[in-house]
Amino acid sequence: MKIELTINGAKKQIDADPEMPLLWVIRDLLGLVGTKYGCGEALCGGCTVHLDGNAVRSCVTPVRRAENRAITTIEGLSPTGEHPLQKAWVELGVPQCGYCQAGQLMCAASLLAAKPQPTDAVARPTSREIER
Repeated sequence: MKIELTINGAKKQIDADPEMPLLWVIRDLLGLVGTKYGCGEALCGGCTVHLDGNAVRSCVTPVRRAENRAITTIEGLSPTGEHPLQKAWVELGVPQCGYCQAGQLMCAASLLAAKPQPTDAVARPTSREIER
C-alpha cells in the first residue's frame, strides 16, 4: 500500500504494510539508520522519533499513524550536529558507545520543546488522581 510521509521535512512515498512499525520504515525503507532498534517493546527509548513534535517509540508505532504527520528523526534534528542539545552532549562528554544516544537526544529535545526550563521536581499524583 502506498503511504505518504513527511520525514525530516521531505515528502516521501513508500510502499509498505500500514501495520509495519515506523522504525523499520525509517531504517529499512528510507535508509535513515540513526534511529535504533533496542527492545522492540517501547521500553528503552532507542527508537524515539518525533511525530508532530511529540516523542514516540517508533518500534511500536504503526506507519499508518505517521501518515500526513511530521516525522523527525535524529538526522532531522540537525544533520550537521549543530542542534544545541547535540553540541551540549559533545561538550559535556555524554556520549559513550553511542547506540542509545539518538533516542536520548530525541527525548530531551521533546521535553525541552514542551518545557523549556525543566526541573528535577517530580509531580506526585494525589490519591484522588490515582483512584480515577
